[in-house]
Amino acid sequence: MAAHTFLVTGVSRGIGRAIADRLVARGDRVVGLARTPPSKGFTGIFHACDLADTEVTAGTLARIVADHAIDGVVNNAAINVVGRLGQVDLNDFDAMVELNLRAAIQVTQAALPGMRRRGWGRVVNIASRTALGKTGRTVYGATKAALIGMTRTWALELARDGITVNAVSPGPIDTELFRSTNPPDSPTTRTIMADIPAGRLGRPEEVAAAVTFLASEDAGFITGQTLSVCGGLTVGYAGM
Repeated sequence: MAAHTFLVTGVSRGIGRAIADRLVARGDRVVGLARTPPSKGFTGIFHACDLADTEVTAGTLARIVADHAIDGVVNNAAINVVGRLGQVDLNDFDAMVELNLRAAIQVTQAALPGMRRRGWGRVVNIASRTALGKTGRTVYGATKAALIGMTRTWALELARDGITVNAVSPGPIDTELFRSTNPPDSPTTRTIMADIPAGRLGRPEEVAAAVTFLASEDAGFITGQTLSVCGGLTVGYAGM
């Protein structure tokens, strides 16, 4: 299998770092974007970039596509500000839409001309099971539901160009971000754990396994799909 070059956002830690490590381990190249550098051991090419800044992002992406033939994109970067409806701050709304949606569009647009020229491409968007509804996630869940909708639309638009577009929708994953909003032994965490049929949190590496499959040659006939990596948590929810 030929090596490909993937642009991965939010690469410094958690799921993004696990995705980058797995892609590199199978022989692909990774160009990573994040505000802060990854910890030691990262073997890809890293560009520090605040994806919340449209102009800075545009400049960084222009340099990347000038230097690298990007074959695929993994839109992983996102922010989540928790709050029930009455607590939603419209500044937080703007920030989440900018990073969770606008940045995904901007990054994918930058890589699109090259993928079209080569007649091969993979786009994997990291959604979330909160797209199906979760208390305190009005805006975050809305952005992730929108990302799934974008995934389906892009799949229709790009299929004849040899580009597949899919989403991976993680459930509760044991990352720093999850732990920061769900302290161990808190009532919320205990409720979450009780609801997971598999009886445990997922690992970033398990999300990365799904992403790297969808970003592979073998997944060339799969497009417009959303794969939940949730330990069975979403079974019984209304399908998207």
